[in-house]
Amino acid sequence: MAHGVRRVHVVPGESYLEVLDGLHASPIETIVCQHEGGASYMAEADGKMNQLPGIAMVTRGPGAANAHVGLHTAWQDSTPMVLFVGLIPFDHRDREAFQEFDIKAWFDTSAKRVMVLDHAERASEIVAEAMFAAMSGRPGPVVVGLPEDIIREHVNSSLHPPIPVAGGGMTGEDADALAQALAASSKPLFVTGGNDWTQEGADRLTRWLESHHIPAAAEWRTEGTVAFDSPSYVGPIGYGRPRPTHDLL
Repeated sequence: MAHGVRRVHVVPGESYLEVLDGLHASPIETIVCQHEGGASYMAEADGKMNQLPGIAMVTRGPGAANAHVGLHTAWQDSTPMVLFVGLIPFDHRDREAFQEFDIKAWFDTSAKRVMVLDHAERASEIVAEAMFAAMSGRPGPVVVGLPEDIIREHVNSSLHPPIPVAGGGMTGEDADALAQALAASSKPLFVTGGNDWTQEGADRLTRWLESHHIPAAAEWRTEGTVAFDSPSYVGPIGYGRPRPTHDLL
């Protein structure tokens, strides 16, 4: 709750039952899914539609493998997302325990960060780091491993506060250069992308484009920043773009 998370998408598993017990007594909504792929896709969609990362929780081995497809979507679409994965007990590592796998080797190429909670007193810190990493810079997915024995420990550590994420912007020189380029252009075209737009930011851009009669296209799977019924919107330019948009580009 300290980070504003309102819901999590889970497929329950024996490797992180203590986390589920904690959620049961919390105001966070727990959405139980039938398949880990569905849970990760739902979390990815949640991260797309809101300013906070979508949260998914799955168990080790096959559960983590099934969740990989949604994680990959978050990576390609720059969607903030945190995937929590229950792991074997710390003491069982490297002994071919049931459903043991190397979480960093599995997810390192499709996540911004892969972290493992090795000390119970660092739980709140790890969560804060994961939320920050998912939202900072180019947003994307973060994976956090939860060893079964570590999350059973009782600690009295204080909650780590959310880590502030710096917003985007441009310098005065960049703004002047953009204004000069637009003034000198004969056929300007804006291309919108990313999934971290606020409604206010999207509305302000749309009004500005319309007032200057400048067209705007959308990158693949990022439609909606400039409304479909806006006179400035000309269509998507990504995969399978329509012919009129292709010709305009």
